[in-house]
Amino acid sequence: MEASKDDYGAKDIQVLTGLSAVRKRPSMYVGDTSLRGLHHLVLEAVDNSIDEALAGFCDKIIVIIHKDNSVTVIDNGRGIPVGIHPKYNKPAVEIVMTKLHAGGKFDKKTYKVSGGLHGVGISVTNALSKELIVEVRRDGKIYQQKYARGNPVTELKIIGECSDRGTKITFLPDDGIFSETEFHFDTLSSRLRELAFLNKGMHVILFDERTGKKQEFHYDGGIISFVEFLNKNKNPLHKAIYFEKEKNMVKVEVAMQYNVGYQENIFTFANNINTQEGGSHLVGFKTALTRTMNNYAEKLKVNDAKLSSDDVREGLSAVISIQLNEPQFEGQTKTKLGNSEVKGIVESLVNENLGIFLEENPPVAKLIVEKCVNSAKAREAATKARELTRRKGALNHHSLPGKLADCSERDPAKCEIYIVEGDSAGGSAKQGRNRNFQAILPLRGKIINVEKARLNKIFQNEEIITMVTALGTGISEEFDINRLRYHKVIIMTDADVDGAHIRTLLLTFFYRYMNPLITAGNIYIAQPPLYKVTKNKKVHYLYSDEKLEQLFEEIGRDNTSVQRYKGLGEMNPQQLWETTMNPEHRTLLQVSLEDAVEADKIFTILMGDQVEPRRDFIQQHAKEVANLDV
Repeated sequence: MEASKDDYGAKDIQVLTGLSAVRKRPSMYVGDTSLRGLHHLVLEAVDNSIDEALAGFCDKIIVIIHKDNSVTVIDNGRGIPVGIHPKYNKPAVEIVMTKLHAGGKFDKKTYKVSGGLHGVGISVTNALSKELIVEVRRDGKIYQQKYARGNPVTELKIIGECSDRGTKITFLPDDGIFSETEFHFDTLSSRLRELAFLNKGMHVILFDERTGKKQEFHYDGGIISFVEFLNKNKNPLHKAIYFEKEKNMVKVEVAMQYNVGYQENIFTFANNINTQEGGSHLVGFKTALTRTMNNYAEKLKVNDAKLSSDDVREGLSAVISIQLNEPQFEGQTKTKLGNSEVKGIVESLVNENLGIFLEENPPVAKLIVEKCVNSAKAREAATKARELTRRKGALNHHSLPGKLADCSERDPAKCEIYIVEGDSAGGSAKQGRNRNFQAILPLRGKIINVEKARLNKIFQNEEIITMVTALGTGISEEFDINRLRYHKVIIMTDADVDGAHIRTLLLTFFYRYMNPLITAGNIYIAQPPLYKVTKNKKVHYLYSDEKLEQLFEEIGRDNTSVQRYKGLGEMNPQQLWETTMNPEHRTLLQVSLEDAVEADKIFTILMGDQVEPRRDFIQQHAKEVANLDV
């Protein structure tokens, strides 16, 4: 360990540039001024604590969301230095809080590696907060300083004594900058859980004073625990495989485990940052995995067909975590690792260690290879099924399904398609729609549960093929979001149990096989009304029991006619248009993906093979059910 507790002081804080631009162009520093940027404020504060953990001086982080949507982040690290900075003649903590790119990260002595996506630090959180209070515990004293919109409003002062060390930061986001200032518990929970997995032994606590909700994360197994968490309820084939290596100041950790399912689940990180767009570490892993599996399959003489990269990743959950001095982030959202030297390091680690594991564990190796070979055979069958389907005219970009009532507009950005349950609702929707920009695709019955089926079976499902053809994107490795024919894909099902099941089957399909449509925000859920209330010839459409009760407090219950809609077909075309399809009056829910790990877990529980977790889930959430047909 190069750094020690006592030699981290004011002299270690270096300044690269000033702070004034942050409030002028906040999106440059935190991504945007909506929810993503809002949560980034918390993560910049947490990253300071994680840097202390990476240096070996912090093992506990507490994040509290207060009722006024301010947030407190507390750690038990060394505490930000408070001594007078030799160059700026101000307390070092004030420099850290008010100067962009100020901190102990840049000389590689205080911190060898550090997190932080943009490397801009806690000063950005300060600049974009209405008010911020920093408390530092070190040298037996508690120091405090207050700021407003990035500027100090008090001097650094001693407010008490202490026997511990650490930093506490409380901030209130500036509602003059952020369009939304309400923190999402699940968004923060997802990121904090990742950090706890990636930093073995770290205690992370998230508490929400608004709801009383609390989560604690602590994983002594590190990324091994992460992979086991991903594969919970998925029938793993073997114990998690783990290996690590450090070379040329790059530390690589890999954990992997196959399950009996068909979905791959690979997460990659660089310096604790979730590299959602992959990068050189992922390329190295995939290359080595394919080569190693093919080599071992040849030894077993079971390799009839050459295993592709897709074949060896079927049913695989894996986590790749690397730490390096100078990460280069690329891609649209700066979440793709660009360091070219990393590919070779990861590749050699996986080649060598996975090869050894397979040699030393023949029964497990045989199970894995058989799964990969079965995947290859299913891939061949899927290719044949795809070609057969194409010859029949489906999946052809130029021919559209007969049951599709298309719209006349040709600009996809202006077009929307309603995927409707059944011919009855389809008929109402076709008559009620605006033909200029609204297309209708009625589905007959329930589509296949893709959680339990390989691609070759999916190609045999007529309703899925019809839907894929109508959307125009293709599926699986042929998927291309640029060919999407409608930028709003709206699921419209009945407000009953069957409708909910069909909606879940469709969402499972989109999540597993057309995931970019969800991440790009193209999938929506229509909200048909539950009730039609008529009084004195005046009609009210209501979308929840709560709204119904509120209406009764306006208008009273006497001489009131209440109709409960169970199916879309119960509404005439005009009613369906007015309540559910007219952009001026309708309510649409946009399907978003805040937590990929949690989403995967929910789809596995609800749609997977194991009954027990599903029963537990139903029992746990039984009181939340709004519409139940008995």
